[in-house]
This record gives sequence, C-alpha cells and structure tokens, in this order.
Amino acid sequence: MSGSDVGGEGVRGARPGREAQVGKGLRRGDGGRRGRRRGGRGEKAMVPEAEFTSYYGKPILNPPVWKALDIAGYFFLGGLAGAGSVLAAGAQLTGRPATARALKISSLAAIGGSAAMLIHDLGRPGRFFNMLRVMKPTSPMSVGSWLLAAYGPAAGAAAVLDVAGRFPRLGGAATAGAAVLGPAVAAYTAVLAADTAVPAWHEAHRELPFVFVGSAAAAAAGMAMVVAPVRETGPMRTAAVFGSALELAAAKVLERRAGLAAEPYKRGGAGRLMRAGEVLAAAGTAGGVLLGGRSRAAAVVSGAALLAGSACTRFGVFQAGMQSARDPKYTVVPQRERLNARAAEAGV
Repeated sequence: MSGSDVGGEGVRGARPGREAQVGKGLRRGDGGRRGRRRGGRGEKAMVPEAEFTSYYGKPILNPPVWKALDIAGYFFLGGLAGAGSVLAAGAQLTGRPATARALKISSLAAIGGSAAMLIHDLGRPGRFFNMLRVMKPTSPMSVGSWLLAAYGPAAGAAAVLDVAGRFPRLGGAATAGAAVLGPAVAAYTAVLAADTAVPAWHEAHRELPFVFVGSAAAAAAGMAMVVAPVRETGPMRTAAVFGSALELAAAKVLERRAGLAAEPYKRGGAGRLMRAGEVLAAAGTAGGVLLGGRSRAAAVVSGAALLAGSACTRFGVFQAGMQSARDPKYTVVPQRERLNARAAEAGV
C-alpha cells in the first residue's frame, strides 16, 4: 500500500523529500554516472565510447573467396602481358626484332595463363562467357571481361604472325592494338580489387593502379632482359627503372594516405611479401643498369629478380586485402573517423 493518498484536497500523508525532481541528477562523486561541466553548461557523459566487436568473434566482412594462387597469379600474369605488349611495340618501332618477338610470345603465354587462372577460380569456363552476355560500364568485372576478350586475340595474332612471318601489315596492326589495350590490361585488376569493400584495397583505390602499372612495367622489362639479346635491351633497362620507381613511389604514397587501412601492407605475411618485392625490384633494377648491358648472365639474373619482385608485390597486395577483411578494426575505425569528420563539418 502507498503511504500517501490523493483526494480532492490534494495529497495527504506525503513523505517529505519523496517528490520527483525534474531536471536534477546525481552529481559526480555522488555515485552517479553523469556530472555537470564547469559553469553548469551541459553534462559530460561518463560512459566510455563503445568498442567495436563482432558477434561470436566473427569478422564484420566476409573475406573474398578468391584463391590466392589463382587471383594473385591472375593479377601478376595480366600485368606482365599488358606491359609486355607495350614494350614489344616499342621494340618493333625502334628496330629490335628479336626483343619484339620474344615479348609478343611472352605476352601471349602470360595472358593465356592469366585467363586460365581466372577461369579456374570461377569454377567452369561457362561463367567467363556468361560475363560477355552484357556490357556494364559501371562494373570493373564486366569491363575487364570485354577487355580480355579484345586483348587476347590481338596479342595472339601479333605473336603468331610474327613467328610465322606472314601478313606483316596485319601483324603490325595486331601489335599496335595489343599495345593500345596493354596499359588497361595491366591496371584494370587494381580497379577490380579496389571496387570491393575490402578495406586495404578500397582505401587504396587512388594509388593501387599506379602500383600495378609500375609493377607490370618492371616485370615486362625483366622478361625482356631474360629472353632478349643483350644488345637490344637498353630501352628495357630504362623501362625497369621507370617501373620500379613508379611502383615504389605509389606504394609509399599508399602507406601514408590510406592511414589505418595501409597497416596490413606492413605487417604479417603481406608485409614480408611487400618488403621482398621492394628489395627484389631494387636489386634487379640496379643489376640491370650496372651489369645487364655487359653480361648476359647478369641480365638474366637481374631480369629474374624483377619478375620475382613483381610477383611478390601482387601476392602481397592480395594477402593484405585478406588480412584487412578478417580484422574488424580496419572496417569500423575508418567508418567512425569519417562519421566524426562529417559531424564536425556539419557543426561548423
């Protein structure tokens, strides 16, 4: 029963101090969870900001189901093919037929291997052909499928006609067509990866194409140093310097601009692969410039180092994406920072 009654004359038997105090809370030090700021201007929350967690310790994002060997290999071989076609056209225009032929053959082999790895990851060839049923400019996968469908025959015709010595004009047109499409083939896989929600890839969408293009140029130059006569590889050594410098510079900008999302590129298995790529690219470039023009053995070793460095970079980028997808902090913290920045701008 209550200790007070309400009647027509008001409240009878009310206990003093039991009335509700509207707008009054416990002060700091009185066991309350909130306290007033100095000067009485508003209240300061004493509850700490909630930390990000996930149900049952599971990641917020589902990591891509791509297989490392298939997709990272697809990235690497596609870049090697595209950049190789560009260097092959340059070698042909400057009177280096042996280098041009070697690069055309290597580009055909690389694009064939790249397509095989993509189809193997898809599970069956029909899935690749199904992507050609429509053309969707806003989809990197759709654009990439059509790009491969156009580049593959051009690279194949350029190599086959050069080896056969038939139809030189048609072969020249195929070589030019493959060279025009080559840069897009080398770069579009970076756009494909950055278009996903994987933090380490998505947050690096500005720099990742430059990393891939530089890596591809270094790999194609390395392939030329391995398979072409030393007397014809002078421009290839220059291309190795350009590609390695672009790859390294873009990677450093990525690490600085992407913030927390760049952390996986420096830690764990991905960090080891990225560092190995940098060391191999630097060693291959230095060896090619200093010794590659004088010694066939030095040219082969330097070229192999450039190829290995490019492969390490592609596998490192792939591994960094997988690491960032598994750890929820790479998803939650950048989102929280963007929300806080927008709130600050709205307050201004």
